[in-house]
Amino acid sequence: MTRRIIFVTGGAGFIGSNIVAKLAEDPSLDVVVCDWLHEAELGKWRNIAKHPIGDFVAPESMFEWLEKRWRDVELVVHMGAVSSTTEPDADKIVHANFTLSRDLFRWCADHQRRFVYASSAATYGDAVDFRDQDDVDSLAALRPLNTYGWSKALFDLFAARQAARDYAPPQWAGLKFFNVYGPNEEHKHSMKSVASQIWPKVRDGHAVQLFKSYREGVPDGGQTRDFVYVRDVADVVGWLAKNEQVSGIYNLGSGTARTFEDMAKAVFAAVDRPAEIEYTPMPPAIRDKYQYFTQAHMERLQAAGYNQPMTGLEEGVGDYVKRYLSQPDPYR
Repeated sequence: MTRRIIFVTGGAGFIGSNIVAKLAEDPSLDVVVCDWLHEAELGKWRNIAKHPIGDFVAPESMFEWLEKRWRDVELVVHMGAVSSTTEPDADKIVHANFTLSRDLFRWCADHQRRFVYASSAATYGDAVDFRDQDDVDSLAALRPLNTYGWSKALFDLFAARQAARDYAPPQWAGLKFFNVYGPNEEHKHSMKSVASQIWPKVRDGHAVQLFKSYREGVPDGGQTRDFVYVRDVADVVGWLAKNEQVSGIYNLGSGTARTFEDMAKAVFAAVDRPAEIEYTPMPPAIRDKYQYFTQAHMERLQAAGYNQPMTGLEEGVGDYVKRYLSQPDPYR
């Protein structure tokens, strides 16, 4: 019997492990996880502990493993990245987010294997229009605010240019994740979603802190983001796995901008507590690089055939709090 392998880099991470959970629902698939787990105390291993995976591969052995088993690999889902927007080592960011992505893209093109990867809304910089045009000129015009966003934009442009030259995997799809929240993000520490970061204080009956605004016309807590539930993200990747005709770079958000205050209030509401919110100064180091608005245009993904509704903020946060954050075992 032929193995059907989907190879997931970063598969023990936040978004990657939710994708693994979704893909593992199909018993005909062998979902292979490629990642580092780091210290056991970090608990990252728990993100994948509930799911039957076909193999576990260390990133340094990735290409050797793929070369031995490439005939059985249907799809590479590339979620591995340096995801911290405050990482100071630019070389580390570029190596992880561009160089390895480039090499995997080329491997998939050479072996004619499908490729889905993580891009980011950080590629847009301080834009006001988040349309996911994926032609070379539009991608080249983006101006990210930090090294992380630039590294993701650089790879988007590389992929689009290679595809325009007819050197690409048979399916290649980049997903510009907006502000993802949901289970399995505990190991991310300061890069966790606002919902996860404020949960301990909400649980323990305290007030929570949000950043003050430093932009005229935007109230404290009124900074907006397109918050998207990680289950929706995993569902889109699962859909792409079954729709190999879909290629290109697509936004992946809820399609609706909501404020950080809305997010905080939703966490309080999930446990029937009145909201208690205080506002704290934003660190000077990030004030000039801070986005005040993001909202994904989702029309292109819908036009490509994805027609499932995205989870609303209150529903998603309620599910996250009640089924995961408030439970003794908060892992999906």
